[in-house]
Amino acid sequence: MKHFKKGIILSTLLISLFSISCSDDDTEEKLGNWIKKSAFDGPARSSATSFVIGTFAYVTTGYTGDEYLNDLWAYNSAGDYWEQKADFIGIARSSGSGFELNGNGYVGLGYDGTNKLKDFYEYNPDTNIWTKKTDFAGTARYGAVGFQVGGKAFFGTGYDGNYLKDFYQYNATDNTWTQVNGFSGNKRRNATVFVINDIAYLGTGLNSGVNQVDFWAFDPITDIWTRKRDLDDDGTDHDAYSIKRANASSFSINSLGYITCGESGRTIWEYNPKTDIWKEKTSLEGSGRSDALGITIKGERGFVILGKSGTSFFDDVWEFKPSEEQNDDDN
Repeated sequence: MKHFKKGIILSTLLISLFSISCSDDDTEEKLGNWIKKSAFDGPARSSATSFVIGTFAYVTTGYTGDEYLNDLWAYNSAGDYWEQKADFIGIARSSGSGFELNGNGYVGLGYDGTNKLKDFYEYNPDTNIWTKKTDFAGTARYGAVGFQVGGKAFFGTGYDGNYLKDFYQYNATDNTWTQVNGFSGNKRRNATVFVINDIAYLGTGLNSGVNQVDFWAFDPITDIWTRKRDLDDDGTDHDAYSIKRANASSFSINSLGYITCGESGRTIWEYNPKTDIWKEKTSLEGSGRSDALGITIKGERGFVILGKSGTSFFDDVWEFKPSEEQNDDDN
């Protein structure tokens, strides 16, 4: 009987230690703090377009559920406030694409409720003036990605009635578009991109109703896409990751990438390009949403802005602090 009691005590102790260890691992895995910032001053919306110039994030176009928009707002990340700027001069739209290049912002493509679009515009923050530029060289489309990496700016993928995987580079000096080496991944719309150390990382998105799991790195020096670990592959014999989704948001902070929201709700995953491994962090403190914007400021700060869930449209702004523990007092 004494041996039996010792066995029970030992087993209980081992279980307790295992439970504590698991609890510690779970706590570590879910590190990250979301801080609510100054709400967006314009109408709540989804499927807006953005670009970042210095410490200012610019947000334009989008859809409220009732109307398509063409207003432009600038977020002062240092002061945490919004200012309205000159309206976008193109037709109101949603699901457009944008990037920053040489200190100016660029917006194009999208959907106006009837037509897919391919027009393209430049915004000068110093003069607060929009200028129409040469139309995008590919087909009219929406749900494409736009990004600038290593001083080169690109639009690619999207939907023109068919799912797409082509890419085009914009030359601001000549105001011209050039089709570039083909993307090796699957066709898709509503993918997301973040940039780390002059390498662009593209993943997620939808192709014929299927969430895409292939994940790619693009080097602008070689113009080569390299396939990385799939978004449902954690390196074991089972699929432990749940990163695949469409209409997601992404940003980068201190050489790590983040994918969050989308059709999977509020979860966020951190990508380390040195190890090619993803790690789950603390889910968004706000409502789950899709078609939100992911904003990176100077490679040091990451934000999720706007979005929708069902028929609800959001105007809230959240900043993510990946190394802090969640603190509800910040909201």
